[in-house]
Amino acid sequence: ILDGMSMAVGDEIFIVPLNAVAESLQPRPEDVKSVAGQGRVVRVRGEILPLVPLRDVFHLGAGITEPHKGILVLIESEGRKVALMVDELVGQQQVVIKSLESNYRRISGISGATILGDGRVALILDVGDLVRISAREKAA
Repeated sequence: ILDGMSMAVGDEIFIVPLNAVAESLQPRPEDVKSVAGQGRVVRVRGEILPLVPLRDVFHLGAGITEPHKGILVLIESEGRKVALMVDELVGQQQVVIKSLESNYRRISGISGATILGDGRVALILDVGDLVRISAREKAA
């Protein structure tokens, strides 16, 4: 069982472990900048963080594309922070983790899945993997 925060991107629901969430916020347009070769970054209280749109990570067609219209969820792993961009926060809940590896295969950025109260499946994000993916893209 995992305490998680539910987030929506388009019609999809994702769960991020609550212990990895530093905060959530809606950025001002002037706090989001594009950096050549590194994508977009966001300034949060003087700290510059990589901006990772969840819709791009999982190749979802739907979703908000402008950061100031969405919500940023600041996640932390291995001493590094990343700003995940999502459409909306759904809420906090306890979920039962189901392994995807044993039933399907390993998926980068996903640690498992859960079945929501309405019967839909929500993917549980692997925060450490998402931070590593962000660092690799920045280095490349």
